[in-house]
Amino acid sequence: MIMEKKAMAGYQANDHTFAICAYKESPYLEECIKSLFAQKKKSNVIMVTSTPCDYISNMAHKYGIELYINTGESGIARDWNFAYQCVHTKLVTIAHQDDIYTEEYLQTILAGLNCQEKPLIAFTNYGEMRDEQRVDKNRLLNIKRIMLLPLQSAKLQRSRFVRRRILSMGSAICCPSVTMVKDFLPKMIFEPGYRSNVDWQAWERISKLQGAFVYCKDILMYHRIHKDSATTEIIADNDRSKEDLDMLCRFWPEPIARIIEYFYSKGEKSNDL
Repeated sequence: MIMEKKAMAGYQANDHTFAICAYKESPYLEECIKSLFAQKKKSNVIMVTSTPCDYISNMAHKYGIELYINTGESGIARDWNFAYQCVHTKLVTIAHQDDIYTEEYLQTILAGLNCQEKPLIAFTNYGEMRDEQRVDKNRLLNIKRIMLLPLQSAKLQRSRFVRRRILSMGSAICCPSVTMVKDFLPKMIFEPGYRSNVDWQAWERISKLQGAFVYCKDILMYHRIHKDSATTEIIADNDRSKEDLDMLCRFWPEPIARIIEYFYSKGEKSNDL
């Protein structure tokens, strides 16, 4: 008896769009844009904002990027959902204006997606940008890499049990490193009401679906840590601890969730400047 081999996804660069979420007058926006246009595999780039200004408009015009303005309710989740809905290709990466991507990012993501029959998301390892220096290792980054070790196996990438166990210990997936496969995902990805854990709650919901979480262990993007970033601001006003506990309670009884949250919160000190 001849067994037919299941077809893998056949995604190409023109199936992908980077959607840059721009806010106000970020001095890092242009560096982010340049990193997207420097990709070895060229794809589409759009920009979205809920804070329109001449700076953002001029930057979009300079690079020939189509600009979409969110005139509805704003907020991190709503802005990311707006960006997701503005994209009409099969694949979307929501690029944060402060962050940068290596030139191999997209070609590596496409290769990973095309190794699975039904990929849900694909994401990469990441480093940090601190004072214009690339940081590849610190305690928090090392812990997250250990958490994601099981997903280096193509078979385990398809396991709902494995990815939910990983997510039950914290959010090791860096949001701007994620490419989402729209054909296999809901129309609304991010849940309004969260500030720091907008991405964690999305991966938690997606983790229940049948399909694969494709992970590349190479460092292919850098998340910028600086005093004006949303993450630093949220940690400073203690909102993150409340949201972390709420997320952990989706996996554990509250007494256990509180113990895990205590240790998990120690890792947030990695964002201190």
